[in-house]
Amino acid sequence: MINVLIVEDEPLIAEAHHTYLGRIAGFTAVATVNTAREAMRVAAGAAASDAPVDLVLLDIGLPDASGIDLASALSGLRPAPDIIAITSERDLEVVRAAVANGALAYLLKPFTFAAFRDRLERYQRYREALPAGTDAASQAEVDRAFAELRTGTDRSAAPKGAAPATTDEIARVVRDAVDGITAADAAKVVGVSRVTAWRYLERLADDGTLLRHTDYGNAGRPKIRYQWRR
Repeated sequence: MINVLIVEDEPLIAEAHHTYLGRIAGFTAVATVNTAREAMRVAAGAAASDAPVDLVLLDIGLPDASGIDLASALSGLRPAPDIIAITSERDLEVVRAAVANGALAYLLKPFTFAAFRDRLERYQRYREALPAGTDAASQAEVDRAFAELRTGTDRSAAPKGAAPATTDEIARVVRDAVDGITAADAAKVVGVSRVTAWRYLERLADDGTLLRHTDYGNAGRPKIRYQWRR
């Protein structure tokens, strides 16, 4: 079992991470914290025990310190946990800094469950290819392990005919709508047709990222309201 520490200051997103982890075999959330200070305390305490943190899902924008600085501090622990940076920050300098300070992968918010699962399963295969406590047989073995993190069929990619940017916009609109949103309303916000919005919403719902609710009005057809799975 891979022990995971969730570091996220937005409660709803932290809850989503916890829920998503519960849907992927082989992972367990050992703690959820919302500050760098608490993250370091939990990780250091675990490192000194017989159940260290294996993986940190790290939000870069924390209230008390930079996630980049926290990543650097975490790398000084023994054993040091691996890090997947999860953030809405799209600045390439920040991405490079995260990688330079120990992040193995980078996941941009908002993301679907498929994207989350893809990164976690890639990480799982990476760990299996380079098991702790053993020596690599060759350079090729090391290369194959790191290739698991970045190559192969990307299950997080948008389906055929779907634009990743539009998928992100639709997902963001639904996540920000506390009471959910209809295809017609999502279309107005994003600036696409109702049919287009409906198609993207249905893909996200089929993937498990969104929930469908039926609103029965006083007259006319019932409307489907889509809500972010918390």
